[in-house]
Amino acid sequence: MRVAIGCDHGGYDLKEQVKDWVNESGHEADDMGCDSTEPVDYPAYAVAVARKVASGAADLGILVCGTGLGMSMAANKVSGIRAAVCNDIFCAEHARAHNDANIMTIGGRVVDDAQARRIVETFLNTKFEGGRHARRVAQIMAIENEWGK
Repeated sequence: MRVAIGCDHGGYDLKEQVKDWVNESGHEADDMGCDSTEPVDYPAYAVAVARKVASGAADLGILVCGTGLGMSMAANKVSGIRAAVCNDIFCAEHARAHNDANIMTIGGRVVDDAQARRIVETFLNTKFEGGRHARRVAQIMAIENEWGK
């Protein structure tokens, strides 16, 4: 599986670890930046990852900023993206299983490294359950189509 990964300066250190974890898991990490702890504007990185996922060039995306919130907001502006803030294992599992999230965002200033690794592994290893959840995801996508994102 190809996983697009991006961050801002607040998530840089964790992004570097996430990249290693993704590769160690047998997946391919595609690092979309940023490349240091120097301040940057997170929307550019969120959109780069979101476009890669929306186009099918990546299967999933992971975005890291201070809280995960800003990245989620920006990524969700790209048509076809369902980005979820996953600062705990429960949310990571349900984002994939129930919401078919294709991007997870995580806060480098919110979770410690050990917890972050478990969250990333959960997100990557959880499959969408379909069934009644597919109907609900279709409703979300219909809202997106109605409002012409």
